[in-house]
Amino acid sequence: QVQLIEYGGGSVQAGDSLRLSCTASGGTFGTYSVGWFRQTPGKEREYVAAISWLGESNSADSVKGRFTISRDNAKNIVYLEMSSLKPEDTSVYYCAASRTSIIVTGRHQYHYWGQGTQVTVSS
Repeated sequence: QVQLIEYGGGSVQAGDSLRLSCTASGGTFGTYSVGWFRQTPGKEREYVAAISWLGESNSADSVKGRFTISRDNAKNIVYLEMSSLKPEDTSVYYCAASRTSIIVTGRHQYHYWGQGTQVTVSS
């Protein structure tokens, strides 16, 4: 059973940058696609970005140009580099892995989830 662990959340000011990391324990990402989602109270979990095992990536319009997803297969880690952060980026961010080799953006297409890490952006 793959268990995902997120690191790097915290509290920052608007305009700052932050990097989230996601590792897999009890297994590896292998050829799985990995995505990042976020959720605020009372709202549905929202797609942020995803990356295939070959490195193809995709991101939501709301973060395009500000967030970058990348992965290091040798180190079994996926990153979400966030820059020009806005207060509306405040959320719990979740890493997820899908047993597919292509990019998927629907949360129901992901099979493994981390516990989430809080990102708070103040104005």
